[in-house]
Amino acid sequence: MSARQIIYTLFIIVTASAGAVAMFSCDNNVVYHSYRHTIITGWEKNDTLSYSVPPLREPGRYRQSVGLRINNTYPFTSITLVVKQDIFPGKRSKTDTIKCQFSDAKGYRTGHGVNYYQYDFPLKDIDLRRGDSLQISIQHAMKREMLPGISDVGIKIFE
Repeated sequence: MSARQIIYTLFIIVTASAGAVAMFSCDNNVVYHSYRHTIITGWEKNDTLSYSVPPLREPGRYRQSVGLRINNTYPFTSITLVVKQDIFPGKRSKTDTIKCQFSDAKGYRTGHGVNYYQYDFPLKDIDLRRGDSLQISIQHAMKREMLPGISDVGIKIFE
């Protein structure tokens, strides 16, 4: 094989690999994905995290999840969150309370990461019409007023 053929073969392999990575790493069905930062020293009970989802292009049943990033200063094995969703222009409202478990039965963190752990927890599916927008708010519902160790809370909506 000549040097030119080797270079051409390598070019084809690199191009095909890049195309495959791009094709499988894209998540085209995500319509909204955003995180809000909390103060790592303590997320206060009355601190509401807000997310504004712009009007949707397509009607349908959408899946949802809440993402959390925590570190080892978080003192509990779970957290309870209240997720309120106001749908406009129909002025419909929906509230879910979810318990997010961070550790297994032996107390080991089950999230992905080393210093910070990433978790994703499903929310109930939501039926939306074309042009609907959402105002989403998330608060913690723990007895303790200040929760240290939570760095980010996110919302993801996808088809």
